[in-house]
Amino acid sequence: MRPSGKKYGKYAVLALTVTTGLLLSMVSVARYFTPDEYHVTRGSQLQWNSQLISLKEPSVEDELPSGTDTSSNESYRAELMLFHTFPVKTVHVNVVDEQDVALCGTPFGIKMFTNGVMIVGVAEIQGENETVNPGTIAGLQAGDIITSLNGHPVNRNEEIAQTIEKSAGQPVKIAFLREQESMETTLVPVRSKVDGTYKAGLWVRDSTAGIGTLTFYDPTTQEFAGLGHGICDTDTTELMPLRNGEIVPVTINGVVKGQKGAPGELRGYFNTDIPMGTLHANLDQGVYGQLKDNAVEEQKLTGEIVQVAMKQEVQTGPVQILTTVDGGEPQYYDAVIEKISYHDTESSKNMVLRITDSDLLNATGGIVQGMSGSPIVQDGKLVGAVTHVFVNDPTRGYGIFAENMLGTCQSVSAEVEMQAA
Repeated sequence: MRPSGKKYGKYAVLALTVTTGLLLSMVSVARYFTPDEYHVTRGSQLQWNSQLISLKEPSVEDELPSGTDTSSNESYRAELMLFHTFPVKTVHVNVVDEQDVALCGTPFGIKMFTNGVMIVGVAEIQGENETVNPGTIAGLQAGDIITSLNGHPVNRNEEIAQTIEKSAGQPVKIAFLREQESMETTLVPVRSKVDGTYKAGLWVRDSTAGIGTLTFYDPTTQEFAGLGHGICDTDTTELMPLRNGEIVPVTINGVVKGQKGAPGELRGYFNTDIPMGTLHANLDQGVYGQLKDNAVEEQKLTGEIVQVAMKQEVQTGPVQILTTVDGGEPQYYDAVIEKISYHDTESSKNMVLRITDSDLLNATGGIVQGMSGSPIVQDGKLVGAVTHVFVNDPTRGYGIFAENMLGTCQSVSAEVEMQAA
């Protein structure tokens, strides 16, 4: 028995409803996972590496007529389309000059002093009559950054200890930052029954040091970028606020191979206390600063000059990373980009990378601590830098877009110039 026309109509409506719902869902997903802003080099057009997403012919900023040559303008708008038919969103496209940088892949040492003093823990104090926790009573917690005591700025652990001891148990006014918000409280020090000194019950940190990898430097300005992620406190995981710092040459003299559940690390030592550069910023996208005069020649940072790829140019597939795992020169190793995320909620986790090079796997087990900042090269362009290792799979990890690091480097440079003016 053949279905009636009425049943055919019901099936058609159902099919149309399902198809429409599916398309709307796909448009919503595409809208969420595609950026609102892009950069293209002057003279080129925005290209999208996807079979699903395409671009409608761009229309230059509102008042410009259709067909205007966009290569000479600073920005324009373009329409992202799904299946060449369904509008996803209108995106802003900035036209920029082609930017070349010098690749590094060179290990470097970091000496960093915080702006303020970070609380990394609170502790109970055995007083003369009872055990109390002055920090907790005052409302302080790990991750807070103490900026002043009784109106006097503090940047060193010793300054806090001295002020607390001199208080003789009198209340101390504390100004501090919590998630960039300025706050104040009052802490009452307790005299320790153990040694008779006054204590605040706070574990604090005012500096840190470590080893990472330089990603690139600008061959004209000598401004550098490294790590691809910020330097965070080991106890609180909070980004450490930079007061001042420097970078120094490092020699790698050993490797602890990474294993499932136990990330490895590069081991090395600072060659000298003489800095090769000055730190200007410690941000989620890495560390940035200025190389000293003659640092390029003295440290043999004469790397290959390459163009920085825009994020939409990055593709899944084969890449090479440039890194140093012994006392020698930086070497290229094979890897694969498995996944790319254009959503910017994780600024240092834009791609998933897997190491495929047998030499590197034999030497390190994959990605290890200290390799953060190692340049990722694809089709002759710098596309990113290694940032994190997967704890349960050291052959895989995250990377950041080189475009993001370059933009941050330029912003830091502009801010330094403004402060100096």
